[in-house]
Amino acid sequence: MSMVNTEFNNKIGWITMNYDSKRNALSFEMLGNLLDAFKEMQEKKARVVILRANKGAQVWSAGFNIDELPEDGSDPLAYDNPLQKVIRSIMEFPAPVIAMAEGSIWGGACNIAFVCDIVIGTKDTCLAITPARIGVPYNTSGILQFLDIIGAHTAKEMFFTAEPIPAEKALTLGILNHIVPAEELEARTLKLAEKIIANSPLSIRVIKEQLNILGNAMPLSPQTFEHIDMLRRKAGTSKDYREGINSFHEKRKPEFLGE
Repeated sequence: MSMVNTEFNNKIGWITMNYDSKRNALSFEMLGNLLDAFKEMQEKKARVVILRANKGAQVWSAGFNIDELPEDGSDPLAYDNPLQKVIRSIMEFPAPVIAMAEGSIWGGACNIAFVCDIVIGTKDTCLAITPARIGVPYNTSGILQFLDIIGAHTAKEMFFTAEPIPAEKALTLGILNHIVPAEELEARTLKLAEKIIANSPLSIRVIKEQLNILGNAMPLSPQTFEHIDMLRRKAGTSKDYREGINSFHEKRKPEFLGE
């Protein structure tokens, strides 16, 4: 059974994460289903896509499935990782993608929400970036995306503390476009989507691509990339990384040594 449901109506595509038993954890299977769903919506020429959890969800997504993190020292979030493929599919989708963010958003799911073009939440929506809890080195493109939206100070606090930020603060930071009552979330999201499809799809597609190109225009030298890769390899092969994964499986507080 697919972990993702799709629906297409009036030029609007709905992609619903349907893995409630694991709080929509981003397993390889779930991410593969999401990739298929976005491909389906592109083939149907959706003018807007709404990415959501099931109605009433307390967790929009619990983030990357820790059980599928590598333990052999390889890059946990490499370019060809399914999570990175989903993130790119959202950014490259030729129409706006709206995250209808009911519930809390954790870890790698924050990255998915951040690259959506518009994010609408409720008062219970909160977001936490959690790689430091398990010693994971986060990928460079993701960090650049966070920096672009929330700036260095807030990004550092979110990464360093791994604590969730509430909806009101997320609204102030520009992570959320709107906060609406939970009972109005679907209707308000649909209303926004209908406003979008009333406009020129070509103009919107071109503007979205322009914004993405300009947002990625920060030049980095080859030496800088090599330095960053070295830092990430150091963290990905560390004792702390293994301790983080082991402590998660053993349901205990990790004892990090900084090694």
